Amino acid sequence: MSQNQAAWLQEKGTALKVGDAPMPTPGPDEMIVENRAIAINPLDWHMQDHGIFVKEWPAILGCDVAGQVYEVGANVTRFEKGDRVVGHTINLVTGKSQDAAFALFSVIPAAKAASLPDKISFVEGAVLPLALETAVTGLSLQKAGTGMMGIPTPALGLPYPPLEPEAQSKIIVVCYGGSSSVGSMATQLATAGGLNVVAIASSRNFELCRTCGASEVYDHADGSLVEKIVKTVRAQGGSFAGIFDAISIPSTYAHDLEILAKLGGGHLACTHPPPENVPDNVKAGMVFGVNDVADAVWETYVTPALESGKLRCLPQPSVVGKGLEYIQEALEKSKAGVSASKLVVEL
Repeated sequence: MSQNQAAWLQEKGTALKVGDAPMPTPGPDEMIVENRAIAINPLDWHMQDHGIFVKEWPAILGCDVAGQVYEVGANVTRFEKGDRVVGHTINLVTGKSQDAAFALFSVIPAAKAASLPDKISFVEGAVLPLALETAVTGLSLQKAGTGMMGIPTPALGLPYPPLEPEAQSKIIVVCYGGSSSVGSMATQLATAGGLNVVAIASSRNFELCRTCGASEVYDHADGSLVEKIVKTVRAQGGSFAGIFDAISIPSTYAHDLEILAKLGGGHLACTHPPPENVPDNVKAGMVFGVNDVADAVWETYVTPALESGKLRCLPQPSVVGKGLEYIQEALEKSKAGVSASKLVVEL
């Protein structure tokens, strides 16, 4: 019998400590993954510092895993033991330690996992899960609804990304933070769905945004940013869907609302609580990155898109170290700030 270990958070505001953990047990629609790489998200250190979303102590954190299937539940047919997979753990919803990523073995719903092609390493694959699900939810691909935490999703109502997209749909989306993990994924998915993405990022990260599919990229520090975005959207002559703000801080909200005011309103998808005093012609909502609206993307799109190169593991991973003991260092590096890269720990 394999032995499990995890990086435990004993209480908020403390460092993680590596120790033994129970071997997880999968439910009928779940599977156990033996993790080979895990990725770090800003959410992780927010949870560590403030205890948000933690339902039981001590706690295990983390959302992004890539590894090999160790055991499948009774109803799981898409995967079998030994398969290489990437998946999204949902401890944010369940509160169960076995449903978190910072361990040698984790439980994942089969609906939130995809086979990882052999040509893609576990380190590369680990950058996908939370960013993918947050991007899908924020774009409200195909439908709007309510997330698993009861949080309404912003209703941009954009299409699922086909493997062979038809002609451009003439729908325009502005992505604020286009070089971030969530922003680069949102740009890829929207572009794959035939949409036209106008990105906002640091000037040093323009090439990454273009690689993800953005048709135009503007510097967030440009004093004429709002005017340039508005001019570009109008010049493209399509239907303006709204803004996906992957940064969602007061300074980006100020630009968002100016852009929306000049373009006659629209939708604003935020990764944090939306700004106050939003005008009536703006529909704003916070994205919660665990939502069954993303399941169809996991089940039908991710693997063939990775195989064909239509979906890429961006931004590039940066490996902090190998072993659970490096997760704390990775959290500290994430908190200090990371640009156009995603921190990964190998296991």
